Amino acid sequence: MSFSALGLADEIVRAVTTEGYTQPTPIQLQAIPAVLRGQDVLAAAQTGTGKTAGFTLPILHKLSSQTIKRPSISRQPVRALILTPTRELAAQVEESVQTYGKYLKITSTTVYGGVNINPQIQRLRSRIDILVATPGRLLDHVQQRTVDLSQVEILVLDEADRMLDMGFIRDIRRILALLPRQRQNLLFSATFSEEIKSLATGLLHDPVIIEVAQRNATPDLVAQKIYLVDRERKRELLSHLIKAHEWYQTLVFTRTKHGADRLVKQLTQDDIPAVAIHGNKSQAARTRALARFKAGEVQVLVATDIAARGIDITDLRPVINFELPNVPEDYVHRIGRTGRAGIQGEAFSLVCVDELDLLRNIERLIKRSLPKEMLDGFEVDPQIRPEPIPNGRSGSRQPQRGRRNDSDYPAAKSNGSPSHQSKKVIPRENIAKTGNNITHPVTHPIPKQVISRRRGS
Repeated sequence: MSFSALGLADEIVRAVTTEGYTQPTPIQLQAIPAVLRGQDVLAAAQTGTGKTAGFTLPILHKLSSQTIKRPSISRQPVRALILTPTRELAAQVEESVQTYGKYLKITSTTVYGGVNINPQIQRLRSRIDILVATPGRLLDHVQQRTVDLSQVEILVLDEADRMLDMGFIRDIRRILALLPRQRQNLLFSATFSEEIKSLATGLLHDPVIIEVAQRNATPDLVAQKIYLVDRERKRELLSHLIKAHEWYQTLVFTRTKHGADRLVKQLTQDDIPAVAIHGNKSQAARTRALARFKAGEVQVLVATDIAARGIDITDLRPVINFELPNVPEDYVHRIGRTGRAGIQGEAFSLVCVDELDLLRNIERLIKRSLPKEMLDGFEVDPQIRPEPIPNGRSGSRQPQRGRRNDSDYPAAKSNGSPSHQSKKVIPRENIAKTGNNITHPVTHPIPKQVISRRRGS
């Protein structure tokens, strides 16, 4: 089926075709007709499946085909609001809106923190049909009365599970209270967690439920491998792999901001150009780092999980977990940065004795055992005992009291479903249940049966 067969305007089909897309992806085939019919949508899909176009294309069509009388005031009301968890994702979504709507008379902009608010205020004084925003900065504009949300027709929560993970539920509830009761709601998430189901039951009315792939499954086009290594030799092994395989565009994930900066310094000492991107960096620095990485000016981009869903590089091949994430779902999001747009990807994880329980939880989540090996010269020392992972989180989103939170996650806020609207509850049988993915401290050394040796590299 072509995009024109879905009922999209000719101008939108023309823009999509110009970008080289001819056939909709499975998530687009299901989401676009539902949005065009005006239905609420609850959708879960693997990263890289084209879900952004799944909601931006029909929104552009609906707004361009419906004319409304604009009030003659300086502050124009927003018609469609798209909320995202991170600055990078907000910029990425707004870029898609601009790209697919370039032949339409639809205006859009994005607002997010980490940059001067005054240029955003200036843009919001003109007509804005589609606003892409992070929750915190949007509330800043609300407080300063620089944005009007009273006439929002369509609300999108993109990467809703990540927004809940990052503690945005209270901000989301405050924003929902500012919107008109009658509107279309679209909730897109990588997982159907209990928190997502709770949010959906209070937000969505008789939604179309879309799940185009197995929950929490890793992309089929990503080849995965575990390298077992001692904790003190991870950086040495990482440099060896990058040089031996001649990887010139490598995305590396760490658990903490401090760890990302330290790794960049170490890689640079190994003559591997690297740059970091994390929550302590200004937006200008993050944008500049990502641009340099895409342009090939630096060989390695070291990122924390805050960037796991905001980096979209079509031909990115290797993704390396320098440290495994505490939350198993984050593994899926990390490696989803590769294997996009039908291109084969690779994901490697450097795992030490401290992380074996984290690895088991990941394998339990994705329902498969990952291949493991040790390289000659980097054999594991069986005498090394496991140590606690010092990032302040042991399988939950909330930092433990009295410990420094060096991750990009704020302290978790209490979850709850919005109560300002009366919405029809989604039948529980319509949403598949997820398992309990709580991690536990490692209490034993590496068992011999999980280690397979391979000569050479």
